[in-house]
Amino acid sequence: MGGEPGMTVEPRAFRDTLGRMPTGVTVITTTAQDGEMHGVTIGSFSSLSLEPPLVLFCLDKDANCRQAFLDSTHFAVNVLAEDQSSLSSIFATKNAPRPWHDLDYSLGEASGAPLMAGAVAQIECATEAIHDGGDHDILIGRAKTLATDGASRPLIFFAGGYRRLDA
Repeated sequence: MGGEPGMTVEPRAFRDTLGRMPTGVTVITTTAQDGEMHGVTIGSFSSLSLEPPLVLFCLDKDANCRQAFLDSTHFAVNVLAEDQSSLSSIFATKNAPRPWHDLDYSLGEASGAPLMAGAVAQIECATEAIHDGGDHDILIGRAKTLATDGASRPLIFFAGGYRRLDA
């Protein structure tokens, strides 16, 4: 492992290297001011602060739903269960229409955003701040409501594929 300071890092190599860190898989949703629902699969979700309760995620600036998230005052984080890889794939396809009529969800009371049935955890958030992060926007949200399903296991993404936790 090495490299010299100032060396150029190739984007594909950088992505492959970061892919060696397992992450949970989330679908983050919002409802636009016109009532249209939006969602996107996000691996770059993280807790930020316990007091106040803040989370963050990074949204690709090329995402078709970007403006809806930038304009919205709320969003919801849906931490997917190990049997929801197909749901992740639906929301991971860039600029594709979302088949909301075929999906099992409810609208959150605090956020108005879709809460996906079967998720291992759901966090409804009020948007606190948005920062520039290179080719991504960094969205920070304050948790307003929490829900968990302690019986389910999370979906994991590692080395370019979905994984399951061993018992």
